[in-house]
Amino acid sequence: MSEIVVADPIYDGRAEEKRPITRYLTMGSGSGHNHPPEPFESERLPATLASKIQSFLRVANLIESEEPRIAYLCRFHAFEIAHNMDRHSNGRGVRQFKTTLLQRLEQDEETTIRKRKEKSDIRELRRVYHAYKEYIIKHEGAFSIENSHREKLINARIIGSVLFEVLKTVSNTAGPQALANRGGIQTKPFDIFGMPYNILPLDQGGIQQPIMQLPEIKAAVAAIRYIRGIPSNEDLQKHGTFIDLFDFLQYCFGFQEGNVANQREHLLLLLANIHKRKTPKQTSVSKLGDAAVDELMRRIFKNYTNWCKFLGRKSNIRLPYVKQEAQQYKLLFLGLYLLIWGEAANLRFMPECLCYIFHHMAYELHGMLTGAVSLTTWEKVMPAYGGQSESFLNNVVTPIYGVIREEAEKSKCGTADHSTWRNYDDLNEYFWSPDCFEIGWPMRLDHDFFFTDSPKKSNAKNASASTAPVEERRKEDGEEDEVGVTKEEVREPKWLGKTNFVEVRSFWQIFRSFDRMWSFFIVSLQALIIMACHELESPLQLFDKVIFEDIMSIFITSAFLKFIQAILDIAFTWKVRQTLDFSAKVKHVMKLGVAMIWTIVLPVYYANSRRKYTCYPTTYGSWVQEWCFSSFMVAVAIYLMTNAVEMVLFLVPSIRKYIEVSNYRICTILSWWTQPRLYVARGLQESQLSVLKYTLFWVLVLLSKFSFSYFFEIKPLIEPTKQIMKIGVQMYDWHELFPKVKNNAGAIAAIWAPIIVVYFMDTQIWYSVFCTIFGGVYGILHHLGEIRTLGMLRSRFHSLPSAFNISLIPPSLRNDQKRRKGFFYNKFRKVSKSEKNGLAKFVLVWNQIINSFRLEDLINNRELDLMTMPMSSELFSGIVRWPVFLLANKFSTALSIAKDFVGRDESLVRKLRKDEYMYCAVKECYESLKYILEILIIGDLEKRIVSAILTEIEESITRSSLLEDFRMIKVPDLLAKCIELIELLVEGNEDHHGKVAKVLQDIFELVTNDMMTTGFRILELLDSSQQTETDAAYFSGSIESPLFGSAGGKNSIHFPLPDSAALNEQIKRFLLLLTVQDTAMDIPTNLEARRRISFFATSLFMNMPHAPTVANMVPFSVMTPHYLEDINFSMEELHSSQREVSIIFYMQKIFPDEWKNFLERMGYENLDGLEKDKKEELRNWASFRGQTLSRTVRGMMYYREALKLQAFLDVAEDEDILEGYDAVESRNHALSAQLDALADMKFTYVVTCQLFGSQKAAGDPHAQDLIDLMKRYPTLRVAYVEEKEEIVENKPCKVYSSVLVKAIPDFGDQEIYRIKLPGAPTIGEGKPENQNHGIIFTRGEALQTIDMNQDNYLEEAFKMRNLLQEFLQNRGRRPPILLGLREHIFTGSVSSLAWFMSYQETSFVTIGQRLLANPLRVRFHYGHPDVFDRLFHITRGGLSKASKTINLSEDVFAGYNSTLRRGWITYHEYMQVGKGRDVGLNQISKFEAKVANGNSEQTISRDIYRLGRQFDFFRMLSCYFTTIGFYFSSLISVIGIYVFLYGQLYLVLSGLEKALIIEARLQNIQSLETALASQSFIQLGLLTGMPMVMEIGLEKGFLNALKDFVLMQLQLASVFFTFSFGTKIHYYGRTILHGGAKYRPTGRKVVVFHTSFTENYRLYSRSHFVKGFELLLLLIVYNLFRRSYESGMAYVLITYSIWFMSITWLFAPFLFNPSGFSWDKIVDDWKDWNKWIRQQGGIGVQQDKSWQSWWIDEQDHIRHSGMSSRLFEILLSVRFFLYQYGLVYHLDISQNSRNFLVYLLSWIVILVVFLLVKAVNLGRQQFSARYHLVFRLFKAILFLGVLSIIISLSVVCHLSWMDLVVCCLAFLPTGWGLILFAQAVRPLIENTGLWEFTRVLAKTYDYGMGVGLFTPIAVLAWLPIISAFQTRFLFNEAFNRHLQIQPILQGKKKNR
Repeated sequence: MSEIVVADPIYDGRAEEKRPITRYLTMGSGSGHNHPPEPFESERLPATLASKIQSFLRVANLIESEEPRIAYLCRFHAFEIAHNMDRHSNGRGVRQFKTTLLQRLEQDEETTIRKRKEKSDIRELRRVYHAYKEYIIKHEGAFSIENSHREKLINARIIGSVLFEVLKTVSNTAGPQALANRGGIQTKPFDIFGMPYNILPLDQGGIQQPIMQLPEIKAAVAAIRYIRGIPSNEDLQKHGTFIDLFDFLQYCFGFQEGNVANQREHLLLLLANIHKRKTPKQTSVSKLGDAAVDELMRRIFKNYTNWCKFLGRKSNIRLPYVKQEAQQYKLLFLGLYLLIWGEAANLRFMPECLCYIFHHMAYELHGMLTGAVSLTTWEKVMPAYGGQSESFLNNVVTPIYGVIREEAEKSKCGTADHSTWRNYDDLNEYFWSPDCFEIGWPMRLDHDFFFTDSPKKSNAKNASASTAPVEERRKEDGEEDEVGVTKEEVREPKWLGKTNFVEVRSFWQIFRSFDRMWSFFIVSLQALIIMACHELESPLQLFDKVIFEDIMSIFITSAFLKFIQAILDIAFTWKVRQTLDFSAKVKHVMKLGVAMIWTIVLPVYYANSRRKYTCYPTTYGSWVQEWCFSSFMVAVAIYLMTNAVEMVLFLVPSIRKYIEVSNYRICTILSWWTQPRLYVARGLQESQLSVLKYTLFWVLVLLSKFSFSYFFEIKPLIEPTKQIMKIGVQMYDWHELFPKVKNNAGAIAAIWAPIIVVYFMDTQIWYSVFCTIFGGVYGILHHLGEIRTLGMLRSRFHSLPSAFNISLIPPSLRNDQKRRKGFFYNKFRKVSKSEKNGLAKFVLVWNQIINSFRLEDLINNRELDLMTMPMSSELFSGIVRWPVFLLANKFSTALSIAKDFVGRDESLVRKLRKDEYMYCAVKECYESLKYILEILIIGDLEKRIVSAILTEIEESITRSSLLEDFRMIKVPDLLAKCIELIELLVEGNEDHHGKVAKVLQDIFELVTNDMMTTGFRILELLDSSQQTETDAAYFSGSIESPLFGSAGGKNSIHFPLPDSAALNEQIKRFLLLLTVQDTAMDIPTNLEARRRISFFATSLFMNMPHAPTVANMVPFSVMTPHYLEDINFSMEELHSSQREVSIIFYMQKIFPDEWKNFLERMGYENLDGLEKDKKEELRNWASFRGQTLSRTVRGMMYYREALKLQAFLDVAEDEDILEGYDAVESRNHALSAQLDALADMKFTYVVTCQLFGSQKAAGDPHAQDLIDLMKRYPTLRVAYVEEKEEIVENKPCKVYSSVLVKAIPDFGDQEIYRIKLPGAPTIGEGKPENQNHGIIFTRGEALQTIDMNQDNYLEEAFKMRNLLQEFLQNRGRRPPILLGLREHIFTGSVSSLAWFMSYQETSFVTIGQRLLANPLRVRFHYGHPDVFDRLFHITRGGLSKASKTINLSEDVFAGYNSTLRRGWITYHEYMQVGKGRDVGLNQISKFEAKVANGNSEQTISRDIYRLGRQFDFFRMLSCYFTTIGFYFSSLISVIGIYVFLYGQLYLVLSGLEKALIIEARLQNIQSLETALASQSFIQLGLLTGMPMVMEIGLEKGFLNALKDFVLMQLQLASVFFTFSFGTKIHYYGRTILHGGAKYRPTGRKVVVFHTSFTENYRLYSRSHFVKGFELLLLLIVYNLFRRSYESGMAYVLITYSIWFMSITWLFAPFLFNPSGFSWDKIVDDWKDWNKWIRQQGGIGVQQDKSWQSWWIDEQDHIRHSGMSSRLFEILLSVRFFLYQYGLVYHLDISQNSRNFLVYLLSWIVILVVFLLVKAVNLGRQQFSARYHLVFRLFKAILFLGVLSIIISLSVVCHLSWMDLVVCCLAFLPTGWGLILFAQAVRPLIENTGLWEFTRVLAKTYDYGMGVGLFTPIAVLAWLPIISAFQTRFLFNEAFNRHLQIQPILQGKKKNR
C-alpha cells in the first residue's frame, strides 16, 4: 500500500495551501477544482455527547479535503452514536445538534459518493485505514525523527484509531459477507494506534519510545506485569488473561478504567524513580529491587500502620515469606491503596476514612491471594462489593460522599452555626475511634454515621438503606468482631453530631486555646504589681518572707484561671458529648472538680496562715538569713507538683514524645490527664537543641517585656493610685449612679485599664524587635545580600564558576566527593584542574540565562552581546574569556596607564595584574588581533612583516624591555586605527577592499615609524624582500610598492573574511572590547535583570545540598489552580479602555525599556506593524507583564527547560558542550528524545482549570487560549471537572467527571483519563477542592503548589534539583515534609501603595519566615511557592483543608495539619519564585479583609486549639504571636485607644479629673499629673515595621534601607499601614463575633485608576469611617471639656497618635485614590453619590447601584449570628449613650442640676425631634404630590414653631448657642447607638414601623457622614497644587524611573 502523509487541518477554506501530498491521491480527478466545504463544528458540542463523538468530527474535518467520503462516514458514525445515546433528544442542545448534523449529511451524501475512489464504502474505508496502518508500522520505531514528523505520526495514530471504529461499525452493519472480507482489522486497534497516554505509552505501539527504553521503566513495567502467583482468570471466572496486577485489582474490586490507567502510570513512575535513585549501578537497574518497593511501602503506609496501632488493630498488609511473592504482594497493596485514593474524590480530605476502606479491602485482597476461607460463611473470601463496573464508586465512595454533601448543605453556605453540621474534620475524626468499625464491611448504610438529619425528620436515603446482612468475620489472629451491631438490633437512627471539637464563635476561644500563656501573663501582671507595691529594688528582696508570701498569692489566681478553663472545656465540648468516649467525659469532670478544690483550698489557706510563719535559721554567710514557710506555701508546693513534672518532661523532650506517641497501656495511662486521646497532635516535641534555641529567644523577649512593663508602665502608677484612693471626691459634675463606691474605683479603672491593655499587647512589639535582630543575624550568617549590586557582582564574578561547580554540578561528574565543612564554606577560590569541565558548563548555563533575559525582553541585543561569554576549547584549559560587560573600558584604561607610565616593565605588569579583568582584556585583545591578522593577511611578504613585528613585541615582553623598545605615547593612535580596521571587517563590504589595505598600511607605518625604536629592522626586511622580487632601478628610497595591496591580480589580504559564525563572533567581541566605554554598573540597565542576576549570584554562595544527576533527582510536579482569571489578554482586551486607558498603552508606559527591546526583537518600529503581523507575540508580551495564567505557565515550564539542559550536561562530552546545547539538540534527534524522556520522568505540570469544560462547551475564548497554551507547551496538562447530562430513563441527570487532557497540534485537546465522580466536587471551599480533583493527575514524590499570580525564572529553575534533595537530608530526627521558599513581589515597581505592599510582603516571606522555621519551629504553609512531600500529604488529607468557611485560609491549614501529624517544615532562601500582589488600595483592603476573616476562623478552629494546647510553653508562644496573636494584639491595641478615651471622657464629664488634679496640686503630688498625662500609645504599626527595614538593609544595604524608610514616610507609608491596620482589626473582630467570613475576589488587573467616592464609601464606611468619626467625636468632646488645669502640651502628648489614626481612617482612601483631588472627578463623584443614595433598592438591585441594597447586605453578618453575639453588640452600642448622659449635665440650660430628670428630659427632646422628622416624612407622602402649597405651608409652620421654642428657651432657661453645639455632640452618638441597637434586635422589629424608621435614620446618618467626608476633599480639589502633590507621592517610584504616569492618569487612548 502506498505511503500516506498525515493530513493537515482545514482553516477557512485555504486548505489547498497546506494540502498534503499523498502518493495514492495525486491522480484524483477533478477534485482540485472544487472548493472544499466548510468544516463542521467539532468543538461546541452538547455536554451529553461531546466525549463520545468529538474525535469522529475532528477527524472528519481533518481529512475532508483529501477523503470527503471518509469524512462523511465519520460524521454519519458520530450521528448514529448521538442518536443511540439520546433517542428522544432530551439533553440540552442535542436536538439542534442532530438537526444541524443531519442537514450536513444530506448535503454531502451525493457529492461525496461521486468522489469515492472505491466501489463501496467498506472498501473505501479499508483502503484509507490500511494506508494509515502501514504508515504507522513503518515509522513507529523511529523516534529520533524531527518534531514535525513526530506530530504527523501522532496524528496518524489518532486518525487510524477513529477509522478502525468506523470500519468495525460499518462492517458489522453490512452483514456476513462484509465480515468475511474484513481481513485487515483483526488486530486490536490499540496495539497499532495506541491509546491516549499521559507520560508512559504502555500499549504495544509505544514500546519503542525513548521513555519506555529506560531500564528503570522496563524494570517497573516487568514487575507490574508479573502475574504468576495471583488467582487465575479461571478461578475468578474471567474471560481472557490478566494483563497486569492493576487489571486484576480492577476486575476484583470494580475500579474505573480511567482510574486504573492513571494509577498504573503513577505507580510505575514512582517505582522507576525510587529504583533508579536506590540503585546507583547501571547493571542492577534492569530488575526492580526490593529497596525501592520497601521505601514506597514505608512512605505510603506509614499513616495506615500508625492508625492501626492507635486503634489497637493489626495491619491487614500481610506478606508471604517467599521473596518474589512478597514483592508482588507489596505491589498489589500499593496498587490497591492508590486506586482507592485515585477514585475517592472528596474522601481524599479524610485520610483515616481511606485507611478504614483500605483496611477492609486489603483483608479481602489477602484472602483472595491466599485462598482463605471466611470463618462466618465458610466460603472463600471475596470482595464484598464485587467487581462490577464502577462498583467501588457506587457502593463505597458515593454513600460517604452523600454524607459530606448533605452536611455541607446544612451549613447554608457557611452561614449556619458550626455546631449544626459536620465538616470534613468531624467526619474523618469519627474514624479515630474504634466505634468506626461498627459501620462494618459491607458498610451498614443504616448506621448513625450516614444519618444527617435530626431524628424527627425522615430521611429517604436512610429509609431505603441497605439492609443486607453484615458479614461478621473474625480475623485469623483472633481479634474482636469488626462489626459490633447485629442486624437484629433495630433502633431509631440519630445524628452523631460533631466529633471531638465544636467551632464556637467566641473570644473565649483565644483564652481556651492558649490558656497557659494568658494565665502566665495574668499572674505575671499580679506579681509585678505586688513587687511595685512593695517598692522592690533588688531581686534578693523577693525572698523576704512577707513579699514572698504575697507574691505566692499569684497561685490563687492561677487556680481560679484553671477553674475557668475547666468550665470552658465543658461548655465548649458540650455539643460533642455524644461522640466523646467515657474516659474523656470523666476527665473533664475530674478537672473541674480538682480546679474547684484548689480554687477553694488555696484562698482558705492564704487567709488562715497569712503572716504566720515557721522559720529556720540558715548557715552563716548565706544570702538568705532564714528559711520561712507557712501552711499556704506548703499547699502551693503541692499544687505545683504537676508543673514540676511538666518542667522535667519539657527539659527532656524525647521522653515526653515517647510517652505521647506510644500505644503501650502504661504510656496511655501516664498521658491520660494531660494528653487528649487523639490520633493527631501527639509527639510534637522538637530536639533538645531546637528547644534550647527557641527557649533562649523567648526568655530574652519576656525579660525585655517584663522589664519595660515594670519600670515604665506599672511602677509609675503605684504611687498615684495610692493617692487617688486617699482623695475623697464629694461633688460630681453629673448624677453619679454609684455614689457609695469607695476609693474612687472609677478613676483607678480609667487610669489602669489602658495600661493593662498595653501590657497584654506589647509582647507583639517586643517579638517584632527580637525578630528583627535574630532574623538579621541569621540572614548575615547565611550569606544573604552578599552580592547586592552589580559592582559587587563584578568584583566576585571570577568566583562564580567555582561556586556554580560546587552548588549546581553533581559531585559524581566533577570528581569532588568532599562535603562542605563548617558553616562558612569558602567558595571564593580559583578554578582547580578538576573544575575545568565545570567551567565550560558554567559558561553554557550562563549564556542560556542571558538568552532567556533577551527572550523576556529584559535586555536588548547590544546587552546580549555584552553579557554573553564566548564558548571555546580554551575553557578546558582553564582560560576564561569573561563577558564584555566586565571588561568594558578595561582595555582603554590599560592603554591610558601604559601611555603615561614611567618606570620598569615589571611595575607596569604588576599594576595591570592588580585588576584581573584589565589583564584579561589586554591579553585577549592582543590574542584576538593576532588571530584576525593571521586570517586576514595572506600575502607572503606581508605575513613575514607582521610576523616580524609580533616577534619583536613578544621578545620585548620576554626581556621586560617593552617600554624601552616601543614609544607607548602613540598607543591611542594605534587603537583608533585598529577600531577602524575592525569596523570595516565587521561590515564586510567588498567595495571597501582598498580602505582595508589603506588602514593596514597606516597601522604598519604607525608601528614601524612612530612606535618601534627598532623599526628600521622591519624596513630593512621590507627593502631586502623588494630587492629580491623587483629590479633595483625602481627603488626610490621610500615604500612605494602597494604593501597589503593587490598586484598582478594577486590579493595580499583575504577580504571579506571567511563566512564563519565563530570568527564573526570573535571579531564582534573584539570590537566591543575596543569600543565599549560603559562601566559594569550600567549593564544591564533593566532593574529586574539586575535584581535577578544579583540574587542568582548570591544564592550560589549559600549553603544548599549537592545537586544529584537528573536521572537520580527526586521527581516532582507543579500544580496551579485556575478559576476565571485571565489566561492571555485578547487583542480586544489590550485595546479596551473601559478604565480610561488601554492595557497595551499602560504596559508601554510602565515597561518602556522592555517595550523597546520587544520592538527590536520583533524587528518593528512601532505598534502598528506588530498588530498586523505579530498579534500572538504582542498578546504574549502584554500577558507576560500582567498577572495571567500564561505568565505562570511560562515560568513553571522553565523547570523542564532547565532539567533538559542539566540532563544534557550530565551526559555531554566536551565536544558536545563546545557545540552548544541548542545545536546538539536540533542536530541529534535521538539525544533530544532521550532528554525529553528524562524530563518527562522528573517533571509534570498540571493546571486544574475548574471551568474549562463548560467554557469549551460554551465557546468561551478562554478555552481556546488554554488549548493554545497546551500546544505551546506540549507537556502541559489540564485537569478539569466536566459537568454533563446523561439520559437515564429518558430524563437528563448531571454526571461529574475529573478529566485530564493534553493538546494534539492539529486536533486540539485530547482526553487522556476520565474518572467519574460521585457528585459535584465543589461542596466546601472552591480552591482546595479544585486542587483535590487535580492532584490525582500529578506525579513524583514532591509537589509544588503555584498560584495563578506567580512567576518563575530560568536561573532559579536550575536550583530545583538541589532543593528537592532537602527531602532526603535527615537533619535531626526526621526529613522535612514541606519546603518553604522565598517570594519576590514583582508588582511593587509603580505606585507607592504597590511599593509599600511589596516591602511588607517581602519582609514577611523572608525575615519573618526565616525566624519561624528556625529557631521558632512554627513555620506553617503560607501561600504557594512551597514544595510538599507529595507522598506524605496524599496519605494525610491533601494539600489543604476544604470545609466551608472554617478553612477560608485553606493554605495555612496544610501547615497546621502537617505539624499536627509530626511533620517538619523548613524554609530555604537560596531559591525564589515571583509573586504578584494587589496594587490598588481597594484591592489591598479586600485582600487584608480576606486574610483577617481567615485568621478569625483559624482562631475558633480545632487546629489552632490543638497546637496551642499540645506545643510546649515557648513553642506555643511562637505559634500564637505568629498566627492569630498578631491580629488579636492589633485588635486590643485599638480597644486600648477606646478604653483610654472613654476613660478620659468619664473622668472629664464626671468631674473626677478636675477634683483629683486640684487635690493633687494642693498636696503637690506631681506623679499623679504625670500618670494622667502619660498614656499616649505606641502604635503597633511603627515597631512592627522594623523587620522590613532590617530585610531591606540585608539585601540592599543599610544606607539604602534608611533612605527607603525615610522616603516611605514622606510618601505617607504610616498612613497606609495605619489604614490597613484598621481593616485587619475590623474584619477580624467582626468575624469572630458574627461570622460572615467569605472569599473576596480582588482581581489581578493593573490598577492606577480613579475609584469613585461611592465605591470607597461602600468599602470603608463601617470598617473605618464610622470608627474614625467616633474617635474624632471623642477627641472633640475631650478637648471641649478639659479644664484650664491641664496644659495644652499634655493634651497633645496624650492624643497626637489618636488624632493621626482618626484622620487616617477618614481620609486615607481619598489620599491614595489616583486623581482623588481632580475637580472633574470630584463633580462626577458627587453626582454618582447622590444617585446612589436616592436609588431604591430591593431584590435584584446590586449594592453598587443603591444605598438600600448595600445597607441590607452590610448587615448579613448580624442576621446569621447567635444570641450571645447580638447581646454583645447591644452592650457595645451602649457606649454611644454615655455622651448624652455626660453632656446634658454640662448644658447651661440644666443650670448645674444633678437630678436624673435632666437625663430623662433629654430623651423627650430626642423623641420630639424624631416625631418632627416623621411628621415631615408623612407630610411629604400625603401632600407633596397633589397639595404642594399645603406641604410647604406645613413645613414653614413646623420651622417657625421650633424656632420660637428655641428663642423662648434661650430667654427663659438661659439656652446658649454653645448648648446647641453640645446637644448635637450629645444626640448624634445616641442616634447611631439606636441604629446599632435596632440592627441587633432586627428579628423582633423587622415587621414593624420601627424598622422602616431605622432604615430612614441610617440613610440620614450615611448621607451626613458622606457629606462630612466629601466637603474637605472638594475644598482641597480647588487647589491645583494638592492634585500635583498627590500624584507625586502616589507615583514617586514611577517618577524616579522616568515612567510616563501622567498620560495614564489623563486617560489618553492610544500612543504609538
